[in-house]
Amino acid sequence: MKNIFAPFIREKGFVILDGAMATELESRGADLNHSLWSAKLLNEDPELIKKVHYDYLIAGADVITTASYQASFEGFAKHGYNAEEAVKLMRLSVQLAFEARQDAMKIISRKEMPLVAASVGPYGAHLADGSEYRGNYGVSIEELKSFHRSRIKVLIETGADILACETIPCLDEAIALKELLLEFPTVQAWISFSCKNETDICSGEKFADAVKLLNQSNQVVAVGVNCTAPQYIAALIKIAAQNTDKLILTYPNKGEVWNAVTKCWLPSSAHHSHFIDDARTWYLAGAKIIGGCCRTTPEDIKQLKELIK
Repeated sequence: MKNIFAPFIREKGFVILDGAMATELESRGADLNHSLWSAKLLNEDPELIKKVHYDYLIAGADVITTASYQASFEGFAKHGYNAEEAVKLMRLSVQLAFEARQDAMKIISRKEMPLVAASVGPYGAHLADGSEYRGNYGVSIEELKSFHRSRIKVLIETGADILACETIPCLDEAIALKELLLEFPTVQAWISFSCKNETDICSGEKFADAVKLLNQSNQVVAVGVNCTAPQYIAALIKIAAQNTDKLILTYPNKGEVWNAVTKCWLPSSAHHSHFIDDARTWYLAGAKIIGGCCRTTPEDIKQLKELIK
């Protein structure tokens, strides 16, 4: 299977991901203090989602990631949506990215068509209690597969270019996703973990073990870390490089701390404002796919073009 990122790597040596969706929507006036988070706007203000996608493409992103992180049948059901309505909204998340790409390509010239990555958030995201940063779900691998199977099927059927399985906090969920991909043998995915320090994923399990696990999958074309404090990223990339021959990706947050109780970002001494300097360090450490997570903006992503120099 040809790696979907290969043309971008050949062209300029790395891939530029987009940045945050939810926090960027909030900065533009959206109220996302809600368990559906950015998926809330799929119903309330889809045009704002499309505008954020568009702005990331204009900033230079090679990949835009859909607003489906929090979209699941279980999550939508809690708010009165039936299965048919949930499917419609999941499909819309990808359609908005397609439309933004079509609009952006009218005014930008580039050799490779940007990719649309369908976001698959972790099981803990639909609980909306911060457990995607702990991984202590108390459910089996088979239950995790059951949770992800139906939503992944919907997202695949939209024609999205790749699955972005992101903010994965524990080995069991990585195993579930790895096994589930075998049910869709033509699909490529990246799997990205949330980590709590320089060596461990959020569950306390070793990042090295997570990377080794996914190195066995032909369908996982990139592995890495996201929504993790910037100061840990270089060390984690080096661990990944020692344990995989796959492309390594990273899209950290800005270093602030998310409080799941008050549902707000708290200041931290680890806050990083010089995104391009950090990105250059990550690139030199071995990351070939780089973007941003919570609190990053199109202006941050625009800076990544400097890596070409």
